[in-house]
Amino acid sequence: MEACRKIDLTTWPRTDLFHFFQKFSEPFHSVCIRMDCTESFAYAKAKNLSIFLTQVHCALTAAQHVQNFRTRILDGEPWEFERINAGCAIGRPNGTIGFAHYPYNEDLHEFVRVGSLAIEESRSRTDLERPPAQNLIRFSSLPWLDFTSLSHARNYEVEDSAPRITFGKITESGCRKTLPVSIHVHHGLVDGSHLGEFVDLLQLRFNSF
Repeated sequence: MEACRKIDLTTWPRTDLFHFFQKFSEPFHSVCIRMDCTESFAYAKAKNLSIFLTQVHCALTAAQHVQNFRTRILDGEPWEFERINAGCAIGRPNGTIGFAHYPYNEDLHEFVRVGSLAIEESRSRTDLERPPAQNLIRFSSLPWLDFTSLSHARNYEVEDSAPRITFGKITESGCRKTLPVSIHVHHGLVDGSHLGEFVDLLQLRFNSF
C-alpha cells in the first residue's frame, strides 16, 4: 500500500460533513464540464503518445496537489494518501471491457510507457480482475460521444470512495480542441470548491505543453 496517514476525526474540519454524507445511500456528486485540450493533444500527437493516457496523466498530476482528491475511506474511516494512481476501464478486441491499473509517475513518457503495457496486457485477458486498492482514480473514456452528462454503475454494498473521471469526444472549433470531462466524487471527502480547485489545476496542466 502507498504511504498514507489516518485522519484525526477530532481535529479534521470535515468530520461533521464526513459523518453526514456517510449516511447517504448515494454520497457521490458530479460535474460535467468542457475543457480545452489543444496543447496536450498536439503534444501527444507530435510525440506519438496515447492521447487517453496523456489526459490521465494530466488529471493525476492535478490530483496529487489537491488533498481532498487524495483522501479515501477505508473501513469507514478517512485516510490521506501521499500518491494517487490510475485504474481505467479499457476496450477489448471482442467488444467487451476490462480493467487496467498502473502507478503514477511524474514523467509523462514513462507513465505512458507503463500504462500502455498494462492496457495491452489487460486486453489480452478475459477476466475482470479489479484490485481492491482505493488510492486511485477510476478513469474511462467515451471518445465516440460529446456527452453533456454521465452516470456510473456502482455496487453500494462495496465501500468505494475513489473518484471517477471520464473523458469524452474531442471536438474542434476554430483552432482549439475541447472535450467533455465528467468528474464524480464522494461528498464526504470533496466539496464543490475542491472540484473547482482540481479543474483549474487540470486546465493548467492541459495548457502546459
